[in-house]
Amino acid sequence: MTRKSFPSNFVWGVATSAYQIEGATTEGGRGESVWDRFAKVPGAVSDGTDGSVACDHFHGFRGDIAVMQEIGVHAYRFSIAWPRILPTGRGRANEAGLDFYDKLVDALLEAKIRPFVTLNHWDLPQALDDAGGWGDRATVSAFVEYADAVSRRLGDRVRDWTTHNEPWCIAHLGHHTGEHAPGRKNPHEALRAAHHLLLSHGLAVPVLRANSKSADVGIVLNLVPSYPASPSAADVEAAHRFDGWFNRWYLDPLYRGTYPEDVIAARVAAGDLEGPELSFVHEGDLAAIATPTDYLGINYYSRAIIRSESVAEADNLPRTIAVPTREQQTDMGWEIYPDGLRAILTRVHRDYQPKRLYVTENGAAFSTSPDASGRIADVDRVDYVRHHLAGVSDAITEGAPVAGYFLWSLLDNFEWQFGYSKRFGVVWVDYPTQQRLLKDSALYYRDAIAKSSVEVGADPVHARAS
Repeated sequence: MTRKSFPSNFVWGVATSAYQIEGATTEGGRGESVWDRFAKVPGAVSDGTDGSVACDHFHGFRGDIAVMQEIGVHAYRFSIAWPRILPTGRGRANEAGLDFYDKLVDALLEAKIRPFVTLNHWDLPQALDDAGGWGDRATVSAFVEYADAVSRRLGDRVRDWTTHNEPWCIAHLGHHTGEHAPGRKNPHEALRAAHHLLLSHGLAVPVLRANSKSADVGIVLNLVPSYPASPSAADVEAAHRFDGWFNRWYLDPLYRGTYPEDVIAARVAAGDLEGPELSFVHEGDLAAIATPTDYLGINYYSRAIIRSESVAEADNLPRTIAVPTREQQTDMGWEIYPDGLRAILTRVHRDYQPKRLYVTENGAAFSTSPDASGRIADVDRVDYVRHHLAGVSDAITEGAPVAGYFLWSLLDNFEWQFGYSKRFGVVWVDYPTQQRLLKDSALYYRDAIAKSSVEVGADPVHARAS
């Protein structure tokens, strides 16, 4: 076994999001969100559920903080429900909503747990979507007003701020494929939405800093390292294209003040753009998007193995990377590939030089349930966490400025279009009773935090337990 260690000031955390755990969607003056509306569409959520109760964190947050203390985490990354603060998206802030997050932040600080606040984790107020949503430039200023309202109230106690979580998911899954709220399928609108999300981020940064004097401000991207399935020119080019539209489309404007030209050309050719230029980009937008930040959060779950679609399989070079087997996948069907986390952290450091990096989400869905004694022996998740943490340690050794790791997720929760059928938590939630049970993965994470290290064998390849 090899021991992988972490710096003494490394931040160990857990993460959640408002719609996935809070419930109480009609209490305390909260307005309707796009996910409230989308979940009512027949077939939109596989098990027909919604987030109206979820983990009832709204009422039981103190108990969940006690669970965090039991695990020993240093920090809690959570999101604010935008419609709980501004029920119609704009106007006067809802005091009852602000009061809830006041109590949550105070309880975290009392427990000596550092609050990491995300302003937008996908729950746009429905009223704003009715007016055009992220495809409409007016939503940019609405977000800045929302950031101002929240940071004015919490900025005296909250230091760590994230503007948006995974703008790719909001833009692509919400506006191109329709898999997520608001469920539209318009590639032109998806590109406008992506730009408006990035622009609202850049414009909100100085507002957050003005209201929170010691603020650390960043954005969170879900990044996916791409690997050509073979060394063929066609597969290498296809992997580069994937990297462009998934990763560089967001990293380049944030850190270079430009959109990647090769991706623009490819999107024009595909018909995703209405012309050869980005007509929705106004003068000064890119400079605003590239406003310097204090950190970049990276959410990592898997890699992409890319096989060219422009060359027939029979005419391409044979694969050198095999299609992952079921034993190499989580319950989401995502390949378990720990080295991809090390690879994306070191790549982002090398190519973009952010001041600081956090792994803001990393975790796996496995359905292991309690045995007769109440124990949840989720050995697959323990193995997943161990090897991914080893990858983080290796990235730090290679020079990447990784300051912390947030395990996704603290609790089993509402997993978007999959409802409650996928369990990502290190804490089991019995939804009918709202009972919490620590899984073996929570106990393993507690030990890793206490030791500030993990031990791994020589072979990092994961094989699921039978």
